[in-house]
Amino acid sequence: MPDFSPVDYAVPGFVLLVLIEMVWARKRRPDAYEPKDTLVSLSFGLGSTVAGVLFGGFVVALTLWVYEFRLFDIGWEWWVWPIAFVLDDLAYYVFHRTAHRVRWFWAAHVNHHSSQHYNLSTALRQTWTGFFAGSFLFRLPLILIGFHPGMLAICAGFNLIYQFWIHTEAIDRMPRWFEAVMNTPSHHRVHHATNPRYLDRNYAGVFIIWDKMFGTFEAETSDERIRYGIVKQLGSFNLLWAVFHEWIGIAQDVWRAPWRHKFSYLWRPPGWTHDGSRDTSDMIRERWLSRQRRVPNENPIARSERPA
Repeated sequence: MPDFSPVDYAVPGFVLLVLIEMVWARKRRPDAYEPKDTLVSLSFGLGSTVAGVLFGGFVVALTLWVYEFRLFDIGWEWWVWPIAFVLDDLAYYVFHRTAHRVRWFWAAHVNHHSSQHYNLSTALRQTWTGFFAGSFLFRLPLILIGFHPGMLAICAGFNLIYQFWIHTEAIDRMPRWFEAVMNTPSHHRVHHATNPRYLDRNYAGVFIIWDKMFGTFEAETSDERIRYGIVKQLGSFNLLWAVFHEWIGIAQDVWRAPWRHKFSYLWRPPGWTHDGSRDTSDMIRERWLSRQRRVPNENPIARSERPA
């Protein structure tokens, strides 16, 4: 398996771009960066790297073992690489959508959405517990087909590098043809928004076409100011709370729930409760849509400021 991680070579570029954006933000968007928030983001990035070192060996061993049961010998020919990259991006879309719709996977992914600021440092908020959640399982079908784990690991690395630059407000819109096919800062700002119209939309990694194909695309609109973060904001810069708060919440809910509902707190969407005491994103979105149908001529900005 090739000893090559493109992300390792990209880190200096990440740091340089964050510094450049900080200079831009100081003049154009002073509220884009908050020192404590940025420190938490950087700590997330460091911690995720350590977690990768600790558990990466097991993932490599598992994927190589699964590869022994492959259906085809696809090999390393040049033409395989673009196919692998596109299919790996589709696998990422499936994982990403599941990570928002199944609370078990959301507990690991919520880390990435926990900042109320949207800047390049936010991209560094990578999970520490993805291995525990089983995020690597979503690429196993491609390995069983016959794509080598090393090839997919390299594709995943370039996928992650691509996603770094879209975490910014410094870029408004890309050319129309680019916006139509590729994930962009505009599309990804929607994904990080907590506004009801934007919840659980735009799961794409590199190609936005997956969202358009599977009905999860939402375009950014100038009618409504984006609010970033999660529906129930952390309200804290405590790093460990930011990392583990959803796992703690799951443990508390499972402990308190009646036996027939315990597993539902693992596999149902975030916000689901057996007694309806909390809201899922579908419930919040539907309530918002109902208001739009009742007052279609009301100013959309005024509507957006009402509490959900």
